[in-house]
Amino acid sequence: MSESTQFKPSLSLLDATMIVAGSMIGSGIFIVSADIVRNVGSAGWLVVVWLLTGFMTITAAMSYGELSGMYPRAGGQYVYLKEAYNPLMGFLYGWSFFAVIQTATIAAVGVAFARFTAYLWPAVGEDKVLFNLGFLSVSRAQGLAILIIILLTAINTRGIKEGKIIQTTFTASKLLALFGLMLFGFLLVKDSHWDANWATGLNALQDLGQNGEGKTPVGWTEISGVALMGAIAAAMTGSVFSSDAWNNVTFIAGEIKNPKRNIGLSLFLGTLIVTFLYVTTNLMYLHALPLQDIAYPPSDRLATTAAQKIFGASGTAIIAVLIMVSTFGCINGLVLAGARVYYTMAKDGLFFKSAGTLNRNAVPQWALWAQCLVACLLCLSGGYGNLLDMISFVVVIFYVLTILGIFILRKKQPGLDRPYKAFGYPLLPALYIVMGTAFCILLLIFKTKYAAWGLVITLSGIPLYYLALAGRKQTQS
Repeated sequence: MSESTQFKPSLSLLDATMIVAGSMIGSGIFIVSADIVRNVGSAGWLVVVWLLTGFMTITAAMSYGELSGMYPRAGGQYVYLKEAYNPLMGFLYGWSFFAVIQTATIAAVGVAFARFTAYLWPAVGEDKVLFNLGFLSVSRAQGLAILIIILLTAINTRGIKEGKIIQTTFTASKLLALFGLMLFGFLLVKDSHWDANWATGLNALQDLGQNGEGKTPVGWTEISGVALMGAIAAAMTGSVFSSDAWNNVTFIAGEIKNPKRNIGLSLFLGTLIVTFLYVTTNLMYLHALPLQDIAYPPSDRLATTAAQKIFGASGTAIIAVLIMVSTFGCINGLVLAGARVYYTMAKDGLFFKSAGTLNRNAVPQWALWAQCLVACLLCLSGGYGNLLDMISFVVVIFYVLTILGIFILRKKQPGLDRPYKAFGYPLLPALYIVMGTAFCILLLIFKTKYAAWGLVITLSGIPLYYLALAGRKQTQS
């Protein structure tokens, strides 16, 4: 197979915006608000959690606009961290990205796709065993998730054109469908629970007995002060996870037309559109369902419960199709963008050499399949589980470090061309750094186990970095 030596710039502003929005919207908005309510217990705090997440997301995205204009090439956040700090910091991000951030997100969204497919096709349900080896039992849902990841990886090895067609089509479809769900929720539900839900205001409550387990609560306990801060941080793991992956567009900068302009603009437009839809969808939940039903829908399938109120018996099928479309497009965006990070690391001699080559379709085929393999293995874990705590912790740490890098680079490279300047600099970027740091500290305190695992995985990259350096020296000699 002949190889291409460089990426082909073929993505427009619309394509880039669809990658931002499509990578963000997976299955989270249909599920995680249940856990948020179990943590904070009121309509006011439910909306505040989503507004805080939206503010942090848009602020970070607009800050990344400056960085993307400075370094409009493949690799995105990996490149920014390497330039602001050193190659080790960039490698730690790339390693975390490969080990958990991107691959675990692909796996989690893949399993969500399979779970909701089972509504329409029960034969692929999680209770149906595909094979059992004694030490490992794999359900048909897990098998379907793996199949979808392999399919989308294969499509993306054929070139950026095929990937962008899927991304633009499915993202446009799910944006319209999510907007329709929100609108019909307000128009068709006759028995509104709006006033009763908002009577809870900002009176924070938490189910301390069985919080997060999706069972009947044993009783709500009023919380305030440090406990409330911990509850907000715990609640935001779901909303942060649901709003993540907006930065995927920076990884494919080498394939975007006029990247200095279009990356920053697509980051702003994509995150703004999704934040608006997320907040209004939660307002719809508060209109359509009593707070108790939002907190404890069957198996946390909140959107399904809402759709049944809106559309009656057909609601389950409607929401299943919507989530299948949403998750399929989300997986495609994650698969398409992620491999470009490993490509850039390989070019720096810090990843497998084969990942640094492009096939005849000008895409990093080896890196795509390596990502696919890890994501498929992670599918065997079963689903979201406690991945949210671990992923959210690691993701926000690196967002904080990257935005701090803006301050460093303004001193380190003041003369570099900056088509965009970080909006609200220095106040808004500094505010994000404070909020993100507080979020990570609170997770370490209140969600210690999985936040700590995320930290361990990240730091395990340090010896791997020096092994990679040693290997690079041997190759050069």
